[in-house]
Amino acid sequence: MPSLVNSGRSKAGARGSVEKEIMLKTFLLVLILAAVVNPVHAQSLRVTGEIGYLSEWEVSGNITESVSGRVKEFSGPLTMKHVGLCSPAGPEERVAEIKLQTVKSDLLRHFHATLTMGGSQCTFSGKFSDTYSGLMDCANAKGVPVSLSMK
Repeated sequence: MPSLVNSGRSKAGARGSVEKEIMLKTFLLVLILAAVVNPVHAQSLRVTGEIGYLSEWEVSGNITESVSGRVKEFSGPLTMKHVGLCSPAGPEERVAEIKLQTVKSDLLRHFHATLTMGGSQCTFSGKFSDTYSGLMDCANAKGVPVSLSMK
């Protein structure tokens, strides 16, 4: 004859096991939702440097990161200040927008950047590091020197 005591314990043990499983699943769901709702803080980079054949434009600004798979994109406004001698009324200032995408391939991270100023776009690319010195191409000018520091 089966014991009523043993049968009660196994039902209670099964209930406890189910409750623990539900609590664990709930806890995991909360962790997943927290990760989705509160993503890791985006990295921000301070960009400074010079642009132009005579380094006549000082550039500065902060760009922030967004990530999609292996591609990271940094974007934000840059202040461009003309420091050349041909500014009798004082330095001219413009605001440009930069979008810089980085892609990791093997051990290196490369970037492609687009700088938009007053509707005109310029592009440049290279190895992603703290500094970049190279040339950018614009619709009306090719091989414009660029020297940037990104920290």
